[in-house]
Amino acid sequence: MRWRLWTVWLALIGPAIPVSAHAAAAQPADNAAFAADFAKLQQQDAYIQRIGWRLLTGNAAFCDETRLASGMLVQDAGAYGHPAAIRQLLSLRGDAFVQAVIPGSGADQAGMEAGAEVHAVDRTPLSGIALPPDTPWQRLTTFNAVIARSLADDGTARFQVTQRGAQHMLTVAGTAICDSFFEVISGSDTASANGTRIAIGRQFVGFAYAQEELAAALAHELAHNVLAHPDWLDKNGRKRSNIRQTEREADRLMPWLLHNAGYDSAASVRFMERWGPQHDGGFFRRRTHDAWEKRRAMIAAELPRIAASLNHQGQADWRGNFIPQFTR
Repeated sequence: MRWRLWTVWLALIGPAIPVSAHAAAAQPADNAAFAADFAKLQQQDAYIQRIGWRLLTGNAAFCDETRLASGMLVQDAGAYGHPAAIRQLLSLRGDAFVQAVIPGSGADQAGMEAGAEVHAVDRTPLSGIALPPDTPWQRLTTFNAVIARSLADDGTARFQVTQRGAQHMLTVAGTAICDSFFEVISGSDTASANGTRIAIGRQFVGFAYAQEELAAALAHELAHNVLAHPDWLDKNGRKRSNIRQTEREADRLMPWLLHNAGYDSAASVRFMERWGPQHDGGFFRRRTHDAWEKRRAMIAAELPRIAASLNHQGQADWRGNFIPQFTR
């Protein structure tokens, strides 16, 4: 769901370029401003990754599609608008670097640190992977595919890195997560999902909300992915009534996902109460979405069902107890 505009676009066309989209200049006009903006991006990335990790790991037991993840966000300096400035800022010789490490994850336990330069994963040197000139974002997809293959092989990945001026070989154990990932993108104030990727604009209003309310927005987008809404819309058509069905279902699953991430499931109601009055969008939005008051009521109706569904581990078994009234 795009939380601001009245239309919904679940199928995005590839990752947006961080910080500055394909700027032509080799160096930014204001180095201090660039460094400050990049520091803010690092903070936003780390924040979203921490929330996303809780959602992805907390619900892995119920997701149809899962994978092993390292618990760190890798980025590609070559895909930024000012790659030379990024390399200088982080003292990189190559382009692959760690943007964020999630506390308690396999990467964190292995000693990985944000700002580390990644030279190789197992026996695959990342420096040997060429940057496509027309679609530079694709190389990061390749980096992540190399990491995923390594983790899938035996549950661990060995990273050759430089951090704090010294080289290290770190063995990172994978953690099972729902097969999705979160990404902060520039030039956007929306949140959306495309089946595996969940994109959050740097100007998304949820950054100013309480963490559990922002987590509710992310849970809504994750719901689209775990319920395979993009695939369902591809098969059944993206007419307004179908989009409305998927939005209702994502709203209703939102509090289930929140509970399993360790958040108060009622935060989904509070998010809608905060977001809805200012961003509902009126008549045109309601052609694909219900009015926010109705959405709040549907979300609130799930809370007693969640309480009744808790298993002996305190998890909300949405795969067995959530009622998919619309798309299944």
